[in-house]
Amino acid sequence: MSEPPDFPADDPPPTPPVEPDAGDCCGEGCVPCIFDLYEEALERYRRDLAQWRQRHPDAAHFPPDRTGNR
Repeated sequence: MSEPPDFPADDPPPTPPVEPDAGDCCGEGCVPCIFDLYEEALERYRRDLAQWRQRHPDAAHFPPDRTGNR
């Protein structure tokens, strides 16, 4: 695996949201549920990551997207 390129300090890659544990949900049918909020944050992250990668084509595979999105 190659070393990641140096990321600009003024435009760091986005940070993925932390996935809640199954026990974090109270099971009361909240609207929105903590998992709904996570999915919204995940979509924002994916969008932001795609935009960041467009601005930094030399870093197309960094950071690795561990959210299942390629």
